[in-house]
Order: sequence, then structure tokens, then C-alpha cells
Amino acid sequence: MSGIGPVEPDGDTRPLDPPPVLPRPRGGPRARMSRRRRRTTAAAFLAVAVLATGTLLHLTRPSPNPEPSPEARFPSQTTSFRYLYMQVRETRTTSPEFEFTIQALTESDAPVTVLGISQPYAGLHLTSRPETPLQVKGDGSRKIAVTVHVTECGKVPRNAGLPFLDVTLRNTRAKEAHSYILGARYARDLSTALEVACGNDFQ
Repeated sequence: MSGIGPVEPDGDTRPLDPPPVLPRPRGGPRARMSRRRRRTTAAAFLAVAVLATGTLLHLTRPSPNPEPSPEARFPSQTTSFRYLYMQVRETRTTSPEFEFTIQALTESDAPVTVLGISQPYAGLHLTSRPETPLQVKGDGSRKIAVTVHVTECGKVPRNAGLPFLDVTLRNTRAKEAHSYILGARYARDLSTALEVACGNDFQ
């Protein structure tokens, strides 16, 4: 064939297709590292949250009531009475009487005042030496002589059993009435003294 025409370029002149985009493998090192990082971050946030919650609960919890100091306790909690001995007077007067001695002891630095001493029997009346009110020094003791006046034998039981002593106390915190049992020896001596004082005139 002859003639002049357009020059044909060598090779294929069709446009080339772009190279395919390959999917990134999901299980590769970068994916595993990303998951590990997320887990580490979540664990760190959880630890911080737990720590913050614990701190908040510690700061907002109610504080326990402190133990009261010995000076702030009720007088009956720091004061005790010990029976020492009894003196029986064999007398047949219109108002027989006998005497017993007790010891008051305190367990605190604060003094305790004994405002009154009494007992539950209607036929007996008590007086003390020294007279009430009397003070017992802190961490100290004091002897008290109690005289029992038998006013009516018919209102005094023959067997005193385990009699108690009613004492009114006061310290820096409160005024308080309390009953003290002085023990079996006091009960036995009291029964003997009442028998001597009243003879057969018991109720």
C-alpha cells in the first residue's frame, strides 16, 4: 500500500487500568498492636476509676466515734466501792444503830463527788462520816463510815440477801445515781447487825 498517512505509534495505545488496591490484612502485626493498645488503655482507665472510687469512699466514710477519755466517762464507770468491815453495837435504845466502813475508789484523773448514800429498806436511815457531799480525788480512794439507824424493825427484812447501796455521784461529765452490790460478806454482816439491833422484831 502506498501513500502518506498518520504515523501509528508502536505498541498498544489503550489507557492502562490502575493497579488493584489490595485489602490490608486484618490479622497483621499493626492490627494486633492496635488491639493490645486499646486493651492497655481500657485497663488503665479502669484502674484509675477504681482508685478514684476507693479514695472517694475513704474520704466520705463516717468517722468512728472516738473512745471517751477517762475524764469524759460517766461517774459510775470510773468509781467503785469496796466493803471493809462492820461494827455492831449491842444496844436496846429506841433507835438502835450500827456502823460499817466502805472505801470509794476512782479510776480517772478527774475527781468524783459522792452526793448521797442510801439503801432500799424503809426501816433504815443512813448517815455518813464525812458527811455528803464528799469528794474522792482522781486516781485516789477514800474511806467512808456509814452509820445505819434502825427506825422501824418491822420494815427491815430478816435476811438481807444481797443488799445493794444506792449512791449518787457527780463528775465533770454528769450526775448519776447508781446501785452497788458490796458482796456476800457485807450481806452476812448486815444480817447479823440487824438481828442484834432488832432481835425478834423483824417483819
